[in-house]
Amino acid sequence: MVNDFQRGSLSTRLGIPMIYGTDAVHGNGNTYKATIFPHNVGLGATRQVVGCAKHYVGDGGTTNGINANNTVISRHGLLSIHMPPYYHSIIKGVATVMVSYSSWNGIKMHTSHDLITGFLKNTLRFRGFVISDWSALDVITTPPGANYSHSIEVAINAGIDMVMTPFNYTRFIDGITPLVKKNVIPMSRIDDAVRRILRVKFVMGLFQNPLADHSMAKYLGIQKHRELAREAVRKSLVLLKNGKSADKPLLPLPKKASKILVAGSHADNHGYQCGGWTINWQGFSGNNFTSVGEHPYAESLGDKLNLKIREPGPGTITNVCGAVKCIVIIISGRPLVIQPYLSTIDALAAAWLPGTEGQGVAKVLFGHYGFTRKLPRTWFKTLDQLPMNVGDPHYDPLFPFGFGLTTKPSKTN
Repeated sequence: MVNDFQRGSLSTRLGIPMIYGTDAVHGNGNTYKATIFPHNVGLGATRQVVGCAKHYVGDGGTTNGINANNTVISRHGLLSIHMPPYYHSIIKGVATVMVSYSSWNGIKMHTSHDLITGFLKNTLRFRGFVISDWSALDVITTPPGANYSHSIEVAINAGIDMVMTPFNYTRFIDGITPLVKKNVIPMSRIDDAVRRILRVKFVMGLFQNPLADHSMAKYLGIQKHRELAREAVRKSLVLLKNGKSADKPLLPLPKKASKILVAGSHADNHGYQCGGWTINWQGFSGNNFTSVGEHPYAESLGDKLNLKIREPGPGTITNVCGAVKCIVIIISGRPLVIQPYLSTIDALAAAWLPGTEGQGVAKVLFGHYGFTRKLPRTWFKTLDQLPMNVGDPHYDPLFPFGFGLTTKPSKTN
């Protein structure tokens, strides 16, 4: 498909190749047989394609954690808490930055000349191109699309170089052309955007090799990739409880255990273990596409004020842990309510959304490797504590930021 698009681009007067972007946030998740890595919440616990840094900036600090909401914070707070990942990404040579749907103190990020041109391009000296989010210009106004010409003007003048228009690109072209002809959007701004986009295409080698190499398909899902993903899984697991008492740990399990019951809706379900942005935007359920916790989600469909484990999860915990010694592995994209069940659970570990290589979890449970990692975020006791972060006067978590029990690899059992 992409090669067909590219041939169309190469057949035009200037023959400039197209750059095609895809949401590959934890592996090439739109490609069948690809290895899917843990989501970033898991990779954050490890403390360890042209890439894209997103979403610029502050989308992780919105009010109530709601997607595309408003981030209320001082400039100092924004730069010290939310900006560091962009410093590091630019130093490492990231080629594109995607702007967030969210606002900073009521100002839509897609309209912020201060932060896009002033800070990102001028202060941080970012030389790649800035891209809008999906159909983001439509939602600059309320209601969406109420004044599209105005949205184009403020976004491009703010410093957006490439615009994602998924449905009606001619509407965008028809809107921007008169703005440039009237110098509402200066030609210098267009030149800057074109220069940046061409620079990235040249650095990528698109002018020399514009078409995808089909011979590379044989590398999808190869053992080397899977082993790397399993390593990432192992290094993202966080052990939260190990035994009813500290002197009687349950983990690691004996490698020659005679009987083990594996229960729960997520235990044998690649879709649930991979989470959103896997094959489909919102992910999937089952094991047919790629080879006790949350169903897959992405973006606003994941916004929840009730962060409780869905049934049959609680029933499974109650039934199993009430009958035998039990280890609960939570498959989720964030901390969930677990305190009501904690006393009945013998051992508890957060596996986040590990991807296709769940074997990495088993290797640690059975002592081939030890638990060594720490929580990348605070785990709350009750929902009424939220929001809660380190340094808050009411900071009283179930497990604090940075918490994680450790085990040593077992050599003999």
